[in-house]
Amino acid sequence: MATVEPSELVVRSQGVTLAGEQSGEGPAIVLLHGLSATRRYVVMGSRSLERSGHRVIAYDARGHGRSSPAADDRYDYRHLALDLEALLDAAEVEQAVLAGASMGAHTAVRFTLAHPERVLGLAIITPAFEPDQPLTEQELARWDALARGLREGGVEGFVAAYELERVPEVWRKTTETVMRQRLGAHEHPEAVADALEAVPRSRPFEDIGELGEIAIPTLVVASRDGADPGHPLAVGERYAASIPGARLIVEDAGPPVRSPIAWQGGQLSRVLSELVAESTAITGM
Repeated sequence: MATVEPSELVVRSQGVTLAGEQSGEGPAIVLLHGLSATRRYVVMGSRSLERSGHRVIAYDARGHGRSSPAADDRYDYRHLALDLEALLDAAEVEQAVLAGASMGAHTAVRFTLAHPERVLGLAIITPAFEPDQPLTEQELARWDALARGLREGGVEGFVAAYELERVPEVWRKTTETVMRQRLGAHEHPEAVADALEAVPRSRPFEDIGELGEIAIPTLVVASRDGADPGHPLAVGERYAASIPGARLIVEDAGPPVRSPIAWQGGQLSRVLSELVAESTAITGM
């Protein structure tokens, strides 16, 4: 059985120190988390991937978790993708499967479009960016309110600005619990506030047609809107339809009400393991 105890990985990129970890042996899969999360919140702490024979690399995005803040509010997707490149170089990984959630998904797509030779497979988890439907002023104002709440009131300020009453009651307690856990894990909450303002205003790619250039095994993990309206199912469906051969994965519709696959670390790890196997079989790795 592969070793699952993680070893520390520290990477310098564009004046930022990225904090990460790696564990396991075998084909590499890199996990990229979403905005305001940390590296734990892709497969939710599951070690199934390592146990099934994969080298798992996860890191905190700039300004998040234990990674240092970025100068001049450089939290756009260009810099996030350059960080990913620096991480792969530091870990001496020529090719990897990328699995990103939300902001991490958009970063992985941008990197794949720019460096297709370095990506064996791609998992796009709960995407939200639509290039031809920019965020409205009202939507941007909500991101700014979350940033202001975090900056001025810490975790409590963020939770208050989030307006939990907008979340369906069946998911409200889980949403609040996870929100508090992941926000409490940041060493530089003011940097996360900066990212909350900058990332939604950044564009990982310019046109949905660019996704048609992706020619590697790809899966899109989407969630139904009742549980996760911030990452609409329609966006995931559009990504899957735009990428040749991409497979769409979404939880069954209720009843009974089911948790999104993106929230279930063990189940998500299983489908990611299948993607790694498919990707490496093609290259003979």
